[in-house]
Amino acid sequence: MYTGNIDELLGCELPIIQAPMAGVQDSELAIAVCQAGGLGSLPCAMLSADGMVEEIKLIQRSTDKPFNLNFFCHSMPAFDPEKQQRWQTTLSPYFQQLNAELPAAENGASRMPFSHDIADAIEPFHPRVLSFHFGLPEPDLLKRIQHWDCTILASATTLQEAHWLEARGVDAIIAQGVEAGGHRGMFLSQDTSTQISTTALVPQIAQQVRVPVIAAGGIADSRGIQAALMLGASAVQLGTAYLLCTEAKTSSLHRAAIKSERSQHTALTNLFSGRPARGIVNRLMSEQGYLSDSVADFPYAASEVTALRKLAESQGLDDFSPLWCGQNPSGCVEISAAELTLLLACESGMIDCQYLHDEPYPYSI
Repeated sequence: MYTGNIDELLGCELPIIQAPMAGVQDSELAIAVCQAGGLGSLPCAMLSADGMVEEIKLIQRSTDKPFNLNFFCHSMPAFDPEKQQRWQTTLSPYFQQLNAELPAAENGASRMPFSHDIADAIEPFHPRVLSFHFGLPEPDLLKRIQHWDCTILASATTLQEAHWLEARGVDAIIAQGVEAGGHRGMFLSQDTSTQISTTALVPQIAQQVRVPVIAAGGIADSRGIQAALMLGASAVQLGTAYLLCTEAKTSSLHRAAIKSERSQHTALTNLFSGRPARGIVNRLMSEQGYLSDSVADFPYAASEVTALRKLAESQGLDDFSPLWCGQNPSGCVEISAAELTLLLACESGMIDCQYLHDEPYPYSI
């Protein structure tokens, strides 16, 4: 079990990490969290190299504090026309209902894995923290970034994955419980029955690894933070709690779903990308089954669903939108991400609450 100082490892003042959330945030959210003393994160998996560079420049112009760059490490499967056609056939009736033509199958993907080209783009910025989802980069690429003197984080959803990551030299392990919103970081197996709760996962990993453990999944307030730390975590990572913050780019339809009773029903689904991810149940999930064998491979499956999403959202419908959300949306408040980070730190006993206001803070989570 790790007994060192996680703040020194991460370079931030507070052991609070904002989870990288592709599609609902950009540099603005990361900056706000960094300025409050937490570790802000920039999701890079859906950014081009040029877009990534621009976002990094924006962060570095706004703060001199460390921030996290997050990447996917999936193996790109060969494009399978037959699987793609089967997926298109499944979705065809929805296009007809929206009076639109089914788009041609595209041999392209919106989510690309970390590569030497990406490393070339970010190396000049001397990144302080890098985090990875779906495992780690290939050995030669991992060795390259380990020479950058940066902190490397990676997600584990099982004890087996945690051991695998530690054996390859990660500096800290993000223990992602099944409650977490968005994509599961699972990479040694795609069997969702292996996925367990944060409260079960964190102590198991913390007891058996020597690197610090970062708890993620279902943590929405100070009670969740304190519980995670008591279970052996050295820090916490929150994503869903930031979805309603003023700096988040969460769409109006997504925000409305989070604020409604619908957010009490989330499920793991592979329908939006081809990999299991947790979101608020909507029409596509209800009608096609949460986990379907007819879905095209990740990340190619997203192409047709993205087209459906755009058509439906233009009509004010979230029927085909990936409404990523964890199982505990109770901490979502419509305030600045900086305020939320300070509030979490205050109510967790990390800082003096007088640091916020002389009067009682207007929000409580």
